[in-house]
Amino acid sequence: MSRLPNFSALRAFEAAARHGNFSRAAEELHLTHGAISHQVRKLEEELGLPLFLRNGRHVTVTPQGRQFALVLGKAFTEIATAAQALRPAPANTRLTITAIPSFAARWLAPRLGHFIERHPGIEVLLQTSGALQDLEGEGIDVGIRFGRGHYPGLLVQPLMGDVYYPVCSPHYRGGNLPATPAELAQATLLRSLEPWRPWLAAAGLPLAEPVGGVLYEDLSMLIRSAIDGDGVALVRHVVALQEVAAGRLVRLFDMAVPCADAYYLVSPPAAAQREPVRAFRAWLGEEIAAFQAREAPTLLT
Repeated sequence: MSRLPNFSALRAFEAAARHGNFSRAAEELHLTHGAISHQVRKLEEELGLPLFLRNGRHVTVTPQGRQFALVLGKAFTEIATAAQALRPAPANTRLTITAIPSFAARWLAPRLGHFIERHPGIEVLLQTSGALQDLEGEGIDVGIRFGRGHYPGLLVQPLMGDVYYPVCSPHYRGGNLPATPAELAQATLLRSLEPWRPWLAAAGLPLAEPVGGVLYEDLSMLIRSAIDGDGVALVRHVVALQEVAAGRLVRLFDMAVPCADAYYLVSPPAAAQREPVRAFRAWLGEEIAAFQAREAPTLLT
């Protein structure tokens, strides 16, 4: 087995890449800014390439660094999940949830504290995966999926739809942002598994699907790239709204295109009857209703 890099350095780098900031990574890991910087430099020396571009105290993760951070994030999640599964807990009070990574990190996780406050006796285990899983076989109570709603053998409940629109950093190209959809022809269009063609067609732009460059599987990494000023990203509103509201991303134009897919809550029939699942389903319905009431004007095309 190949020798692994220092684990502390890997943790420091992953946190710094995820936050795009050494200070916030230091807060998360209860370290100093200097300790994070030292660990990252040690890792860069060991790997033989820079993981960040540095301009004073401002740092920007490199494309190679983004991909490495994505792999590390998934690995750390799997380690944490495996460790949590080993810890004893009353079976009737544990709720195991799986969700796609972008939705889990940017919509569900920030709200789960409300559910725990309401149901302090329920232990929540949140897993993330972009792949379809055998919920019953893996002992998972509920899953949140983004698709067309056809999930044989599971109880399926529609949650909400979503829309696409382009965003970029307010500092992209020195603040000279595209003023009209046609100006996207001269912009760098960042790529993900979500195609640009439906939005381009709705905008009346005869542009081809962009090719080349990085193809992001995780929308969180796509959003990070857009925040860093790498180009214009086509994002789903539900996963990008925090960055847009905070001003880290600017929504371009007033046109949004509905997603063909939607969010669904799925559960094995036996698990659906468990009290923690019933409680979560009721709470999630309330949270989504409140969210949609707030966001309805924004979601209009």
